[in-house]
This record gives sequence, C-alpha cells and structure tokens, in this order.
Amino acid sequence: MTKYAKDEFDQVPQSTSRQGVHRDAQDTPRPALWPILTVGAVALVLGLVAFLVLPNLGLVAPGAASNVTTPAPQQTSTAPSAAPTESNAPSASSEPSSEPTETTPSESPSATPSAAAVDKTTPVAVYNGAGTAGLAGRVAGLVQGDGWALSTVGNWGGLPQQTSVIFYNAPAQKANAEALGTLLGIQNIVETPEVQQPLVVVAGPGFQ
Repeated sequence: MTKYAKDEFDQVPQSTSRQGVHRDAQDTPRPALWPILTVGAVALVLGLVAFLVLPNLGLVAPGAASNVTTPAPQQTSTAPSAAPTESNAPSASSEPSSEPTETTPSESPSATPSAAAVDKTTPVAVYNGAGTAGLAGRVAGLVQGDGWALSTVGNWGGLPQQTSVIFYNAPAQKANAEALGTLLGIQNIVETPEVQQPLVVVAGPGFQ
C-alpha cells in the first residue's frame, strides 16, 4: 500500500474499454488529387489541339485577312510617285528663261568695239597726188571737219598714184583707215610699214 491518498485514477473500472483522455489515433482524411490531375491533363490536351490542329483547319482566317489588307498601304505609296512625274512640268519653265538670253541687246556690244576702235586723235597726213591746185587743202578740211587731227598737208612726193588711196602702217590703224575711207569715199586702203605716219591720205586723180 502506498502512503499517498487515493484519487480518481486509482479506481479501476471493471470494463476493459479505455476512458478519459486516452483516445484511439485516427487518420485525418486527405483530399483526393485525381480531380486536379484530370483537369490539368484536359487543359493540356486542349492547348495542344488549339495550337496544332486549328491552324490546319483554316480556323484562323481573321488573322490571314489582316495580312491581306496590308498591301493596301503599298498602293497609297504609288500615288506620291506620280507627283514627281508631274513636277517635270516646271522644267518647261526653264525654257523661257533661255529666251531673255537671246535678246538683241547682246548684239549691240559687238558693234561698240568697232566704233571704239576708231581713234580720231590719231594724226592724219593729207597729200595731193593728182596735181590739182588746192586739192590737199580741201581734203584736209573734210578730215578736220569730221573731228580728226591733222599732221601734214601738202603735195605727194612718192610714187605716182592712179587713184586715191589711204595708207596705214600698223594693223591697229585699220579701223581708223576704214573710217577715213568711208568719210572720203576712198575704197583703196593699203597697209604698209614704209609710211612714216600712222595714217596717210593721198587724193589721186578723179577724187570727187
């Protein structure tokens, strides 16, 4: 016998079944996984069918239609290409620009150099080659009256001349000699370095 007082646990019941806090261990029920696996497998099969089978059946026509409509912007790009061809019309406007270059005033400068080549300050010698009294003075008066400068007026002492002639001793005096020939009506104009003066007028027989 123990020395401790008896408690409720010291009373042993006659039945062998357990009582009190002692209970049989029971397994907790676990959720079933097969429904989740079934749903996952079905979703996978549907995804494969949609990816592999549906494009071959022509069920993606809306996507193909969007590809067909893309060439439409290419046709709009052709419209600007026609615009540069019409820009060739202003090129015709460049032709009128060439017309002002063909105006007649361009010819007037060509005439001015010949007039500028005549230098009336060049001294002119006048000789009487016809033996007519006062012929040299009369010709000299015509020359001086036109604005030319006179150097010598007298009788011709060179070779006899059959007609009136104008001598000049350098090519630069050709324009002056021709101007004197027009003034005096003398067509015989000769270049010769033998004369000592730039311009020499010899009034020969028949001078008018």
